Order: sequence, then C-alpha cells, then structure tokens
Amino acid sequence: MARTATERGARNKKKARPLGTSGKSSKKEKSTRGTPAPKLGLPNDLLLKIHKLMVKSRVLEERLIKIYKAGDAFFWIGGPGEEAFGVPLGLLVDKGQGPNHDYLHLHYRCSPTLVAMGMPLIDSIRLIMNKATDISTGGRNFANHYCFPEMNVVPVSSPIEVQYTISIGTAWVQKRNNTNGITIVTGGDAGTAEGDFASCLVWATRKGSELPMLITVQNNGWGISTPFQGQHGETHISDRGKAFNMKTMSINGNDPIESYIKIKEAMDYIRKNKKPILMETMVSRLYGHSSADGASKRNEEDCLLMFEEKLKKAGILSDSKIKEIWDQFDEEARVAQEQVRKEAPPSAESVWDHVYSQNENGNWRKF
Repeated sequence: MARTATERGARNKKKARPLGTSGKSSKKEKSTRGTPAPKLGLPNDLLLKIHKLMVKSRVLEERLIKIYKAGDAFFWIGGPGEEAFGVPLGLLVDKGQGPNHDYLHLHYRCSPTLVAMGMPLIDSIRLIMNKATDISTGGRNFANHYCFPEMNVVPVSSPIEVQYTISIGTAWVQKRNNTNGITIVTGGDAGTAEGDFASCLVWATRKGSELPMLITVQNNGWGISTPFQGQHGETHISDRGKAFNMKTMSINGNDPIESYIKIKEAMDYIRKNKKPILMETMVSRLYGHSSADGASKRNEEDCLLMFEEKLKKAGILSDSKIKEIWDQFDEEARVAQEQVRKEAPPSAESVWDHVYSQNENGNWRKF
C-alpha cells in the first residue's frame, strides 16, 4: 500500500526524481504559504491543509485494507479515491451538535470527510477491528459505519440510500427552528435507483416547504460490478433535480480546488435561500467496491497523485515534503493498529447496551 516515487510521478511526462532529492523547495513552501498560489484559486495554506488531510485519509484507508488482509478484520469498505471531494466537504461543514449546526447523513465511503472534521485515525481502526473501545458502534458494525453525535454525524447504515429519506427529518427540524444549519446527505450513483433517493427529492422541494439540504451523489462509475453507462439514461444524475425545479450542480470531484469552491458556493446558497441543491460529484473508486472483490488497486484516475503534481508545479510542495507527510501518517496509523490489537472485543453482555423497549405501561426502558 505504501506509495513509491514511481507511483507518485507516474503522470509526469519526464521520469520522476526519487523522493527526497528536491532540495530547494522548502524555502518556497515557507515563503509562499498564506498567499494565492499561481492560477490555483485558493490560498497556499489552505491548499497545503487540504493535501495533508487527503494524505491522512488515504493512509487510513490503505491501513484498513492491510488490517483486513492480515486477518484482523472481517470486512472492508471505504472511500479511497474520494478524498478530493470528501476533504473539502469536511472542512466546510459547520461542526457542532444540534440543529444550529450542520447534520451529516453519510454513507460508507465517508472517511475523508470525517478525517477533515477531526476524527482520529484510531477511531476508525477500532471500528474495523471490532473493539469495545470503538466509540461509534461499540465494536459491533462494519468499517466506515461511523456515528459521532457531538458532530451531528448520524449513524451510517448498511442498507444503501436509506440515509436520503432519514435526512429529511433533520432538515425539517432546521427549517422549523429557522436555524443557519443545513442537512448534508451523501450516497453513491448506483443507489440513486432506490426509491429513497426519489423520495428525498420530492420532500426537499415541495413548493413553500423547501428544505435546507445539500443532496450529493458521489458518482464513481460503478454499482458493485455494474458500470454506470449501462444503467442510466440521463446524462448526469444531477439532471434529475431539474424536474423538481431545484438548483443542480455537476462537478469534478477529483479536483479538490473545484470541489472546495463549488461546495462552498452550494452551502452559501442553501444557508441564504433555505432551499436544496442536488450536487453530483465525479470521483474514482481506486480499490474496488469492497473487500468482497479483493480491495486491490485499480487503474483509475488518482485525485491525490494529480493534486501533488499540481502543487509541485506551482512550487508549493516538494517531493521530500510529500514523502515526509506520507511517512508521518503511515507511522501514526501503524502505531494505532498495534495499540488496538491489544484492546478487548465487546463482551456478550454488551449486546443489550443502547437497546430500548416498551414496558407494560407503554414507557420506554433500557434493557
């Protein structure tokens, strides 16, 4: 899983130099930080932050795959290849608890967003290794099935696309309380065939009762093993929103700069107008659908490697600094895995934790 110099430079027309041989760019990094990068459209300090978080998320996902392949987990599914969209989304979220902040109804390719929101790597590793210390599910769910109430992250579900109808509830709370918070829901292109997606568009756009929602579809071109082209008659999934008179956007989710600018534009519109947007983001699926089809690297466009090349050409990053960042997070993830290996799985008795039922008087009680 570790990146080599050849892999990082594969898209260069010239042969890439070995990592660590560029000795002049460290001064450039310091002198240009905080100023607009040439033709890149965002401040250098923000570009560097986005890159660092993209690397952190990629290292996490590749560590999770290693954990699965080593036999320390039952299953892996995740979002390597979606960092250029997920990280900007996480950075732009109004993070907090309650309707005054943004609610997130995410799917199982959401680790880049949560890493950008501050999730420690060890939280994700505890989840996939099914440890009692897992704060999302107590060690009782799959990889990337997160839940963080303190950040308004609603539990990620395994049935696809049910989050689209669930998200209507939090959007209604925000509308009724006239808050500045918005509801964000993500999902995949294949899941838009589910009725939950259509229901979400209906409920979000009723005249006079429009909801403050950013409805996104991460189109990676696949539904497990079924290609997008043979399953969709529309040119863009976002075109479906036009029938509901809602604002729509289709963006290059493999470009973190475009993603950041367009997500911010969408969020500003929703907060001001209290109306929804349907956003389709074109992304890659670098390691297949899940561990069910091998979780091996595929020959698709790699948003992170392309972004690194762009930053190097702009004189913002060097090969040596890139290697340092990758090595830093790889070591953090390795140490976390070793720590989690020593932690206990959930006990049999804890299966009843957080489960409720009604007693004979009709009142709710905890088991």
